[in-house]
Amino acid sequence: MPKKNNEPLSEKEIKREMETAAETMPEEKGDNPTVGPKLAAILAKDGKKAKTKKKGRAAEMIAIFAAHNFYSGGLTPVELRTTLEDLGPTYVKIGQIMSSRPDLLPEEYCKELEKLRQTVKPLEPEIVRAIIEDETGKEIDEIYSEFRDQPLGSASIGQAHYGVLKDGTRVVTKVQRPLIAQMMTKDFALLKKLAKIVNVVTDKGEDDRVIDLVSVIEELEKVSLDELDFRVEAANTKFFKENCIEDDEVVSCPTVIDELTTARIFTMTYVDGCSVSHVDRLAEEGLDVEAIGAALVNNYVHQVMEVGTFHADPHQGNIMVAHGKPFWIDFGMIGRIGQHEIDLIQSMVLALINGDSDGLVSCIMSMGATSSKTNPDKLSVDVDAFLARIGGSTSIADMDMSTLFADVMDLAADNHIKLPGVYTLLARSILAIEGVIEHLCPNLNLLELISKKLFDRMRRNFNIKQKLIDAGKDILASSKKAADIPVLASDALKGLTKGKTKLNMELTGIDEPMGKLGYSVRYIVLAFMACILFIGSCILCTVPNLQPSTSMGMPLVSLIMMTFAVALGIFSVLKMAGKKK
Repeated sequence: MPKKNNEPLSEKEIKREMETAAETMPEEKGDNPTVGPKLAAILAKDGKKAKTKKKGRAAEMIAIFAAHNFYSGGLTPVELRTTLEDLGPTYVKIGQIMSSRPDLLPEEYCKELEKLRQTVKPLEPEIVRAIIEDETGKEIDEIYSEFRDQPLGSASIGQAHYGVLKDGTRVVTKVQRPLIAQMMTKDFALLKKLAKIVNVVTDKGEDDRVIDLVSVIEELEKVSLDELDFRVEAANTKFFKENCIEDDEVVSCPTVIDELTTARIFTMTYVDGCSVSHVDRLAEEGLDVEAIGAALVNNYVHQVMEVGTFHADPHQGNIMVAHGKPFWIDFGMIGRIGQHEIDLIQSMVLALINGDSDGLVSCIMSMGATSSKTNPDKLSVDVDAFLARIGGSTSIADMDMSTLFADVMDLAADNHIKLPGVYTLLARSILAIEGVIEHLCPNLNLLELISKKLFDRMRRNFNIKQKLIDAGKDILASSKKAADIPVLASDALKGLTKGKTKLNMELTGIDEPMGKLGYSVRYIVLAFMACILFIGSCILCTVPNLQPSTSMGMPLVSLIMMTFAVALGIFSVLKMAGKKK
């Protein structure tokens, strides 16, 4: 068990804990029903080797952790990344997910883990073909007129292959690595056991911050379960195609091939183009990068503000350009946001543009859950300072959308307002899309386009009839309250003349000063009592023949009282002096 006060375990203790955790892991019994007959025959060739490796997994992990400073009490960002790389594909995928979750890990860890977005060792062609044939029940030659064994890309969970169907449709088939689901399930179970005996510590000197790894791993496990079922990504892609693509001639995404999509294979139409990162190539082809960037941003804002479903990982590798238009690809990470949150974001952006302090305070208070430590007055002061800081911008074009959003989230955190995870996911997504636009067409401003979209949305949602009805209700309510004023004033005066009126006041922001004052008063009273005891002991010294007495003739009770008074006085003075420091 972990030691108290976050004291790190010794290397010997950690090894013992890891071995115990590995021994208590349940063993699989019988054949694995998720493996088809063709794949099972291939895997059976290496069955003995796999069993040997399984038995030595705990020892292998111990050696890897030992090589990466695991026993020194925490992992730095670089050590965490290299440890995950050495642990294998499961942990690389975990690191990739963690890199986009600053709500789970500090920013310095997320930035370092972004380096894990790279290809891994590809699967053998016979394994890829066996998986497809087992999942479809057909031979490869029955499905494709052309199928390339060389993968387009290989990742921790699966890899993608180019193919041409019998009807001439060019497609990409993503194939899941064999037994990866079972491996990740076991690894997560073992990780949750191991997380109880180690902490990740941020590298901030005396202000080290300990992260609760158990809760982090549990959150990652939930995300990974969705990515292990390719039907989830297929459903995301279909929803995106049907709801987020306004005009397929301007912005598009792949089409799902349902008959070739299961939990372990995912087939979609092939996007024959290049990444938006290749700006020179796009220019050579005579394409208008400004128009491509504007189309991307307009569609992204449409996703967030009108659909409530947005691409949560829009980095350059997930945006292609083909046939003169941008294509969104890879929908493994999708963010979903409700109409209430969209309205709050709209109000927040408008408050930022207009420099509306009260409006921004109201938005931040409504976006998250406040706590007993939340002080609206302090938040108002912080917001005023924030708006004054950005007020130097001459126009919306001078503002940085991702920085503004991050600053608002910091304001909430500083004032003990906990925001839902969707805002963090959205902030990361905005940061990614802004980076894409900055590289593709730096003159295009995300906030300008968002503000235009917001005003369009407000105009569409504006209902003059309802507004007039609401205004009439407000006037009627105000009239009723105004009519009550004379009666209320009369009652108040009567109560005042009879001495029955009470005044209730609430003072905010004085808890800490009052606490300090109460502390000081306590020891001032003790010091005053010490003075009284000292004076009393001196008076008793004047009483003649008071027994018992000391050899010097001083009454014993006076000596005791004087000693206690002096000690009490010194104690009180020291306490008050220490509090001031």
